[in-house]
Formats: sequence, C-alpha cells, structure tokens
Amino acid sequence: MTQPPPNTQPPPAGPPPVGGGFAPPTGPAVPAQHTPPPYAGLPGYPPPPPGYVPYPPFTPPPVAPNGQPLASFGDRLLAWLIDTAVASAVAMVLFFPVFFLIFFRAVDELEQAGPQGPDPATMWTELFLPLLAAELGLLVLIFAFYWLYHVEYARRSGQTLGKKVMKLRIVPAQPDATLTRGMLGKRYLVEFVAGSLVPFLNYLDGFWQLWDKPWQQCLHDKFAGTVVVKVAP
Repeated sequence: MTQPPPNTQPPPAGPPPVGGGFAPPTGPAVPAQHTPPPYAGLPGYPPPPPGYVPYPPFTPPPVAPNGQPLASFGDRLLAWLIDTAVASAVAMVLFFPVFFLIFFRAVDELEQAGPQGPDPATMWTELFLPLLAAELGLLVLIFAFYWLYHVEYARRSGQTLGKKVMKLRIVPAQPDATLTRGMLGKRYLVEFVAGSLVPFLNYLDGFWQLWDKPWQQCLHDKFAGTVVVKVAP
C-alpha cells in the first residue's frame, strides 16, 4: 500500500464534513489580474476573466511649458515662509533700535513732566508723530528690501533663499524667453505692493495656484508671464 507524500497540503475547501476529513474543493481559485489580456476589448473575443482588477489610469505630473515639473503648493508655501522669516528678521533689525530710542525718549519726558503729567501736545509731537514716522519709514525700507531681494537678487538664478532651500526656480512661461527684471518687477508689484494695499488680495494671489490650469500659476505669475518649477538638487 502506497503512502501519501509527506507535507501534503489539503486542497482549499469549505467547512469539514461531519464524518471528518476534508471537504472537496469548491472550485479553482481565480487570481486577481491587474493587466488586461492582449485580446481584451477586441471584437469577437471574450471579456476579461473573472477577478480582473484594472489599475487606475496613469496621470502624468503637471509640467511647465519647458518640460520641467511644476512646483507644488506645499513647496511654494514653505519657500514663502522662509522668505517671510528673512524679511521679518530684517524688519526687526531696522525697527527695534528706532523703537527703543523713541520709547526711552518718551520715558524721559514723563519723568521730567512732574506730578501733573506730560502735556498732551508734547506727547503727540514727542512720541506719536516720531513713532508714526518710524513705521512709515520702515514700510518704505521693507518695500525697498523686497525689491532688492525678490527682483535684483532673484534675477541672477530665478531663486530666493526660500526657493533655493525648496529646490524651486522662477522661469518664463515662454520656453525660449529669458527671465528679466521687468518680469520680476511685475511679480513684485502684484505680490507685495498690491497685496499689501488691497485687502485679502495676498490670500487670493497665493491660493490661486490650487485651481489654476494648466501651469498652477499664482496671480503674480500670470501678470508677469512666469511659472515656478521644481529643479533637481
């Protein structure tokens, strides 16, 4: 009498019968197929076999007119945060010395005023007007810094510090064009000047990329004729 080979695996089956042993197989298992057979869809041929699971259609990543991949919203946001931190550091360096000078001058005026307190006209001329002038001067200096940083500095390579960190670059929308001071100046006017003066324009400008097709441009990109692309490290 022959013995069954060792380590024989029982065939797949349903619940075991009452009398013991293994139930007969319920049918051959049909593996899932992820690629259609070569004849699928042709006239006169049967449909794909049972269990066929098609892959979702491949969607290529969006690219700029020059063929480079476009920068994502997240990368552009992080680059903007880095550049904003740089500008904030410059503003603090410029503003704090003037603020402390005005503050200590006001404290000195209060000490010399005596128990009657300072004259309101003196407080206006000695504290509030200098402080307002300092803020306006700081605003002018910030606009000047933004021009030097986002136009003159970025014109060399199409990158600010934030874009260099995130591996992004500003390029013309026309593949055969060269990035110019005029293009970057238009970006500056919309992104910083108009965005600072028109309420909520800076938010609309930044979020416009999320629904813009086909090049995912912000409003300042559209006005300047530029796109932002991802570059190799």
